[in-house]
Amino acid sequence: MEQTFDVLIAGAGYAGAVCARSLAEGGKRVLVLERRGHVGGNAYDCPDEAGVLIHQYGPHIFHTNDSRVFAWLSRFTQWRDYQHRVVADIPDEKGGRMRYPVPFNLTSLETAFGPEEGKRLGDKLIAAYGAEKKVTILELRQNPDSEISALADYVYEHVFVHYTMKQWGQKPEDIDPNTTARVPVFLSRDDRYFQDACQGMPLEGYTPMFQKMLDHPNIKVELGVDALERLDLSGDVLKVDGVPFEGEVIYTGQADELFRFQYGPLPYRTLDFRFETLEKDDFQGYGTVNYTVDQDYTRITEFKHLTGQVLPGKTTIVKEYSRAYGGILGEIPYYAIINPENNALYGQYKALADRFPNLHLLGRLAEYKYYNMDAIAGRALDLAETLLAK
Repeated sequence: MEQTFDVLIAGAGYAGAVCARSLAEGGKRVLVLERRGHVGGNAYDCPDEAGVLIHQYGPHIFHTNDSRVFAWLSRFTQWRDYQHRVVADIPDEKGGRMRYPVPFNLTSLETAFGPEEGKRLGDKLIAAYGAEKKVTILELRQNPDSEISALADYVYEHVFVHYTMKQWGQKPEDIDPNTTARVPVFLSRDDRYFQDACQGMPLEGYTPMFQKMLDHPNIKVELGVDALERLDLSGDVLKVDGVPFEGEVIYTGQADELFRFQYGPLPYRTLDFRFETLEKDDFQGYGTVNYTVDQDYTRITEFKHLTGQVLPGKTTIVKEYSRAYGGILGEIPYYAIINPENNALYGQYKALADRFPNLHLLGRLAEYKYYNMDAIAGRALDLAETLLAK
């Protein structure tokens, strides 16, 4: 088969699409193979049957302090200003429910302990650490003041431990103490989930942004095509469609799957999403509500708050359930389980990839790391720049 492309990219999510556009603008002919029937990866959004614009693979909120990435993406979309706010919904001592902002902050203190007591504790914290600071649980626990150290235990119990058990399938004793120690209390009334300089949602949605990004005469996109059926890494030379390929291959899928699980599967967590359309204007008043103590699900997202869509009388929510990824057909690996043992296993697959100088692993799955959207876009821009400079 005649090869009419210079670069093969497996995957049309952030990693693949950003790389494709950058390389295409540098004069490279790029073939993008996407296993799914759509572009955008897990950021894909679409209208549901009720006409509500939903994020099919869970909520994606763009935020960054990287002005280069924001400016580059802004070529393909206008932005809706959206400042993400998340509340924890927990049972109270009277048999009802209460909500307060997360990360836990001065407003959370006053909700949890009452206005007067919460303000007194907040003033004590500010006196000890200063205003507008993020103080970790570890720092609070090490404070000799018993009230401050007790507050650390409250945040651990009501915000962190049960949520983490659900999200990662762990018992309290199995949770990495280093992770626990980094949980912050924000000594501020800024109740935004992120404090990044640039925050927002693509005005028309993520999918149109990706479609514009991939709309270039040097880019060909094939949907519903599994790159693994066209890549051959069994020998000493990388082959595409059975023929040695000297161009660059950028792979954004699972590293273990790329090498046919030669050393065994890498562990991941997956998510089950249960969507519901309700006959009402508004369900919960927030984009995302976390259930940090009870309920089987970790959170509920209501999309109209994220997108700003006006659709009277209807709203769609999604409940998220986290569980172990089993590699079953239809399951999606969302989160790498980072620990020394799994990192060592990934290292074996990375060593296999490094045998091929023209093969580049890029993205959450390929690198077995967690990346925010802006970070992977930045890495994709850097890789494209490196390849164009060759």
